[in-house]
Amino acid sequence: MEAIGKRRNLLAALLAAGLLLSGWFLFQRAAEAAVVFGTMSTVLLVLLILQMRRLHDADLIRNNCILAVPSAVISLPGGCEQTTPEETVVSTFGVLIGSRIYKWGCDGVQGVRLRSIRIDRERMYLCFGDGDKAARIELLHGIPDLKTVMEVKQKLKHETGIEASISGWHMEPE
Repeated sequence: MEAIGKRRNLLAALLAAGLLLSGWFLFQRAAEAAVVFGTMSTVLLVLLILQMRRLHDADLIRNNCILAVPSAVISLPGGCEQTTPEETVVSTFGVLIGSRIYKWGCDGVQGVRLRSIRIDRERMYLCFGDGDKAARIELLHGIPDLKTVMEVKQKLKHETGIEASISGWHMEPE
């Protein structure tokens, strides 16, 4: 999330510089240069708005944290797999992995949805997607006991509506 904030600050500084230069060139009656810096400022404004939106989404995920783990393995459509050693936050609204955001449940019925959750003794697997496209995130959760796993399962069910399947733990009859 820090990287998203730094990019936002950089874009804001570049926008301010572009606006100042555009105003300076207008004052100097250099119309061509003023148009170039004005256009650049418009593009920077759009990028800044998009970055502010990403920061808002990251903040929403972090503030609604269900589970935070130190790393993740991401499997995207097309078979590419990537391991990230960055902090990963699982939330009601998606997953934040370093500065990458994977959202679900925010774009209505046709948007990306969390499809399934599976928890074993070492890992948690989250599958999400829309239509035919699906991605999977594998987290090394580090949860030491069944009681904590059951608490996480209950919180996931309450927050996301998805029932997590548990495997590899000795389940006691209720």
